[in-house]
Amino acid sequence: MKRLFTLTLILAAIMLAATPSINGQKRRNRPVRPPKIKAATGPVIWQAPGAVERLDFTYGPGGRAGQPVPPFTFDDEDKDGSNPKIKVTDARGVKWSIKFGSEVNAEVFASRMAWAAGYFVEPSYFVSSGKINKVKKLDRAKKYVASDGSFADGRFELKEKDIEKRKGKKSWSWIDNPFIGTRELNGLKIIMMLTSNWDNKDVRDKSRGSNTAVFEVEMESGVQERYVIIDWGGSMGKWGNYFNREKWDCKGFASQTEDFVKGVERGEVQFGFKGQHTETFKNGIRVEDVRWLLGFLSRISDAQIQAGLRASGATSEEVTCFTASLRRRIRQLQAVAR
Repeated sequence: MKRLFTLTLILAAIMLAATPSINGQKRRNRPVRPPKIKAATGPVIWQAPGAVERLDFTYGPGGRAGQPVPPFTFDDEDKDGSNPKIKVTDARGVKWSIKFGSEVNAEVFASRMAWAAGYFVEPSYFVSSGKINKVKKLDRAKKYVASDGSFADGRFELKEKDIEKRKGKKSWSWIDNPFIGTRELNGLKIIMMLTSNWDNKDVRDKSRGSNTAVFEVEMESGVQERYVIIDWGGSMGKWGNYFNREKWDCKGFASQTEDFVKGVERGEVQFGFKGQHTETFKNGIRVEDVRWLLGFLSRISDAQIQAGLRASGATSEEVTCFTASLRRRIRQLQAVAR
């Protein structure tokens, strides 16, 4: 009996010593939870896209559930940039920017291609027709929005509350950023050229409107600075100078496909691209950069491309034309990466 009593005291002492406490006060045991994975903070330009072949090109990064829901209510007209835009709120209280004009189709589709390769883009959707309530006097947008608020062919871009778009000096330059010489930056340049996005303005062009920006996103472990292209509208046409470049022009896009990749010199891939910034933009892209990017691009199927094109408002003829040209361009990249 005495031994049993002694053993009980020893066990009680061990349990008391193992009981967690705060400020000397005992507390109940709680289940052990695995630590949360913290996302990278600081500057980032790319993230792993996951299973590329399973990505939904119809709805893009916002997904089916994220698409704008009517009715739409007018907020304001956005007079920034070269294309007419208005701000609206949808039925769920989500804020959107609607762009009209020549860049609508190209922007939705080209941003899908960048997203599939792991680059940050703003979720966007093509809406073929709709109506905006409580529309007030419009300036540039009055050509595209009727007096009763009805519209056709609008690009809806999500304005996320947890992202702050930094403009002016807070945009970034292709020749001065934290990623110079990295495969991630060079991969983004390849995507720009693959989609013939000649409108590669950066902080050097802030008086005309930079198309680069840094988004600040609050993460558990701190602020993540995302280096982003915020305008893909100058895509899917002809690259070139002011007088001969085009947007969303498959005939012109196809005509330049043979000049997309010109060859390889001293380990660097040569491209036929011409844009707002040309030589300082396309130089320095190595074969290994192309090989790395193809780890994602090569997994995009024709069916995904076609779905993305249809969701961007492409006609049947444009779907066929763009898909064939994009596939030929990807094969050119594959040829130099062997």
